[in-house]
Amino acid sequence: MRVKQKQLAETAWGQRLLRWVNLRPEESDRTFSMFFFYTVTSIGLLWMEASTVALFLDRYGANSLPWIYVIGAGIASGLGLMYSWMQRVFPLRKVIVVIGFLMALPLLLFWFGLQWPVLAAITVFGMRLWLEAIYTLNDLNASITANQLFNIREIKRAFPLISSGVLVADVVSGFALPVLVALLGLPNVILVACVFMTLGACVLFYLSRTYQSFFPDTPQSRGEGRSHFRNRRIQGPLQRYVMLLFGFFIMLQVLFLLVDFQYLSQLELNLSGGSIASFLGLFSGVLGIFELTTQWFASSRTIEQVGVFRSAMLLPAAIAFTAASSFIALWVGPLFFFLIVILMKFLDELLRYTLVASISPVLFQPLPDSISSRVQSVVRGIAEPISTGFTGLGILCVIWVCRHVFPNLSARDLQAFQGWIFIGVTLIAAMMWFGIVYWLRSGYVDLLVLSAERGELGTSDINPRSLKRAVSETLEKPGTDEHKRSCLEMLSQLYPQDVGEVVAHILPKLSPTLQRQGLEAMLVHPSPLYIEPVRSLLTMGPPPDVLALVLRYIWLTEAEPDIQQLRSYLHPEMDPIVRGTAAAMMLRRGNPIQKAEATNVLRRMLTHRRERERMTGCLALGEALYLQALRIHIPKLLQDESLRVRCALLEAIAATQLREYYPSLIQGLHYPSTRDAAMRALVRLGNEVLPLLIEQAQDMHKPELIRMQAWSAIGQIGTLEAIEALVQYVILSWGNERRNVLRVLLKLPKHQTAIAEDLLGRKQVEDLIDQELRFLGEIYAVLLDLAPEHIQGREAELLQRSLQDMQSDTLERLFLLLRFLYPSGAVQAGAFNLQSHSRANVARGLEILDNTLDLGRKRSLLIVLDRRSTLEKLQSLSDLVTYEPMTPSDRLRYLMDRQHFLSDWGLACCFHLAYRARWSIPAEQTLACLSHPIGFVREAVLSYLSMASPRTLREILPMMANDPNRLVAHQVARLMQEMGISAPGANAASSPRSPAPERSTSTMQFRPT
Repeated sequence: MRVKQKQLAETAWGQRLLRWVNLRPEESDRTFSMFFFYTVTSIGLLWMEASTVALFLDRYGANSLPWIYVIGAGIASGLGLMYSWMQRVFPLRKVIVVIGFLMALPLLLFWFGLQWPVLAAITVFGMRLWLEAIYTLNDLNASITANQLFNIREIKRAFPLISSGVLVADVVSGFALPVLVALLGLPNVILVACVFMTLGACVLFYLSRTYQSFFPDTPQSRGEGRSHFRNRRIQGPLQRYVMLLFGFFIMLQVLFLLVDFQYLSQLELNLSGGSIASFLGLFSGVLGIFELTTQWFASSRTIEQVGVFRSAMLLPAAIAFTAASSFIALWVGPLFFFLIVILMKFLDELLRYTLVASISPVLFQPLPDSISSRVQSVVRGIAEPISTGFTGLGILCVIWVCRHVFPNLSARDLQAFQGWIFIGVTLIAAMMWFGIVYWLRSGYVDLLVLSAERGELGTSDINPRSLKRAVSETLEKPGTDEHKRSCLEMLSQLYPQDVGEVVAHILPKLSPTLQRQGLEAMLVHPSPLYIEPVRSLLTMGPPPDVLALVLRYIWLTEAEPDIQQLRSYLHPEMDPIVRGTAAAMMLRRGNPIQKAEATNVLRRMLTHRRERERMTGCLALGEALYLQALRIHIPKLLQDESLRVRCALLEAIAATQLREYYPSLIQGLHYPSTRDAAMRALVRLGNEVLPLLIEQAQDMHKPELIRMQAWSAIGQIGTLEAIEALVQYVILSWGNERRNVLRVLLKLPKHQTAIAEDLLGRKQVEDLIDQELRFLGEIYAVLLDLAPEHIQGREAELLQRSLQDMQSDTLERLFLLLRFLYPSGAVQAGAFNLQSHSRANVARGLEILDNTLDLGRKRSLLIVLDRRSTLEKLQSLSDLVTYEPMTPSDRLRYLMDRQHFLSDWGLACCFHLAYRARWSIPAEQTLACLSHPIGFVREAVLSYLSMASPRTLREILPMMANDPNRLVAHQVARLMQEMGISAPGANAASSPRSPAPERSTSTMQFRPT
């Protein structure tokens, strides 16, 4: 088989076939073999199912099915444990083959048993039980084998073809079954099914031998997969959400069994044994066509347009509607009831294996990452067996009660009566499931409260009223302050205007720390509605910091405040923070006499010998609207020996908008000790300081860290003008500058990032991506032409390393740009996996991006990110970069034409290589780099000129003697000494191309630490 498929792949039409199905030649054998296994095994299973159901209904009737459900639940769980045990004892490649033959061989025994009338009854019952078991085994075998044979990247291409084998089997087996029944008879169909399933097991044997390296050679360790999850306590909203998940999947299985039981009961009442098998085959074939069409053309669109939760409600709504419609049969007749049950089964199968199957994994997304997969396996592994067993017992109880309550009814009438009861139960179960889906949606909010510290706030499905109620309940119940503080932070971030509504009435019950946090959040949007709850804190003797916030809230929000009451808080024995707040409120809302009194209080605080007095005095200045006579103390306070005083003064300058001191805020960014305070002050000023910040950020002679801090401040300002400035600089900048600004934009809150995305536009982002890819192509061309076989030496090696670093930097910028078009989580996950040394992880990263991106150049981008050769990557970018081989010297000069795109170190390496290899670089480019803001670039240029043009160097050296970089200045002095040039005077003029010295950022003196 393998030789034939290899020959197929090598032929011209075989290549076209592989391209049509999106396969690579090396994957074709595995893919077609798995497709063949999946198809023939599924055909055998479906033939056995139809034959077994027909024989079982004819022999035992539908009322015996509940026993199958109960016993089958235990058998399915036991076989799952057996499969797990076998993996610990035998190598996996042997396990899948043994299981494959184990599924098929009992069918041969069943066929012999059906030939003997004495054994027929036991055989049919055993067949029905074995049918429940082999579906579990086949699902395990197929999924495990596929995961071993393909990595996640290959599965993307191969699995659509493999999984279509099930749909092909559904259609083929369904339409072929009536013919088989007519030609061979119902019992002999079991033998044909055994042959097909044995053929599938043989394919597994072929795969296990041919691709032995894909399977582990040793059994799994008994300790593998052991988890501490069972020891982890799940409480609160998380526990409730997990219980709702259990309920969702339990009701999913309960409805399936109820519908299936009624479906088979109606087939028993209305059809005979052979007709049942033929009908099941035709029904399966037609259903398979509809499922295939729905899955390809409707499922994803429905989920996208109506949402996950509404899509989940479609199945219970459809079941409830058909169940309610069936009561019309009381007047129309039993035929209508039969058709309604058929329709119910059709809708259940159609929606269950399309919409519900697609959204089930999404329901586990709100869970914390650390337990999500474990909860998913526990819920899915336990819910179905439990629900199957208990549903079977419930059906048995209903049948037993009906037989004993109505002993005189005929079997047909009793079964019809039971049908009405089960229709009612189905209707109730569908409504219960509908309610569980609704509560799942609202329970998501409670889970967000528990996970507030993660910062993953998916607000699209949040009900604000439910969120506020959940936060209020969390604050009132006993618990840690840490958790409650997280809840308050989340509420203040999502709905800052509603904090007072939630927090005000429970302020007295909170700890002082939470009271302070709650009052600070309420002061963002103060309202007179909550003055009384806040005023009640005055009688509780709160700590000074809480008391200061209470005073501020009351005297800011009260319409006609009694300022005289603040006098009692101005006494020297009061805590400075309370005294300063009271004085600031008097400055805001008092009369001239009261303002003068408050000014004297603050003057004494600002000139006090104690640090805390001066610091709280500066903080109080920020709460006053006007500084009036207190301005004269600011220059001295800027030179205060206390760091906390200087930081408090910076915030006061911003609060009172003292324009003449704005340069001091800019200067504060230069010192680590005052950087945070200066940042907060600048952000508070907003658009007023945008010109100063933009000038600071674009000054290339400033350190990169300072420019980055300026861009960060602009981002935190977050106004439309600030975002426009950031976006414009992204378009115009390059290299590290673009990377830094992109990072700032992506750290903005979601709504501000959305504004940036609108300003950039998809076309502009794609143009920037093309620009980065074009530069990558240039790097690949240089790497090919300056490869070690063409040029050697330490300088060449340094340039090659710098080019590799530039390639990494470019890829980082690409991922940052992609986050403007696609979900950040998906892009970051792809980037993280691509950094791995494991081929499987790299394949997973490419798979994530391939599923996420829809760029026109997606294929080129994925090839660039893949572990391909440099030539292959360059060829994938042929529509962006035209590559013609050049000599190493010509390629270096070609690269220097694009020096503005090079990193600083890469540019320096170009000059070092030209110096060592004695290559020429155009004079214009060389002289332009003498004014480069980075010292080691100027140093490399001087070294190159010493070789290329000593005459030019003699003219330049005197003008660069006073270079601000001490290493460059030392090099200039050494070269002047070697060339016999006398040193210029101290006042020698500097070259216009020489970089300017560091400029002062402020006209005011500012004391650093």
